[in-house]
Amino acid sequence: MTHSASGRDERNAAPGDPHLAAVPKKDGDWDRRYASADQVWSGRPNGALIAAVGDQAPGRALDVGCGEGADAIWLAQHGWDVLALDVSAVALQRAQRAALESQATVKFLHAGLLEAVLPAAGFDLVSVQYPALLRTPDKKAESALLDAVAPRGTLLVVHHADVDVERAKAHGFDPESYVSHEDLLAMLGPGWRIQIAERRPRHVVGGGGSHHGDDLVLKASRSA
Repeated sequence: MTHSASGRDERNAAPGDPHLAAVPKKDGDWDRRYASADQVWSGRPNGALIAAVGDQAPGRALDVGCGEGADAIWLAQHGWDVLALDVSAVALQRAQRAALESQATVKFLHAGLLEAVLPAAGFDLVSVQYPALLRTPDKKAESALLDAVAPRGTLLVVHHADVDVERAKAHGFDPESYVSHEDLLAMLGPGWRIQIAERRPRHVVGGGGSHHGDDLVLKASRSA
């Protein structure tokens, strides 16, 4: 289960976020969280996404945890064939409305990453912004992300940097329970080329998560 953002903000619940105090544990919690405000995020696409794929030839894209849809809409407007998934029906209703208003064609799917039926190696871009993917001993979430990337395709994952662990736990979020930047880096063995693995400043005005200062950006390409 994921959510996210950046230039838009990020769709993930974040420790200390004035809108979203903790990562929900159940799908219904996400619905209640979105329903608590008319708009949770800034409505703009993530800056990390634009910077990473803005000059990339479009193909088929998977937006994992699409939230209110800003990333998915931006991708569609730039020629991508987009499948956007989220566990929150409330978020998807807003995303569908925003896509219609923007005249952007996006296919939306009400599902979490592990529940979704996705084509193996089916996407030229898999974008995951500020994920809340539960860590498991068999690394199901990490494997699902990597398996979705097509040959010569791109995996783009963005996390918050400098999460205050104690503050996070006080808001019901234990970072150790979720897939981290380092977890995904460790999965990228032979057959992957890391293009970006660095810390970057983020510039977000308004919306949930705007208090976070830096991102951890991972961009990797799969070999043929």
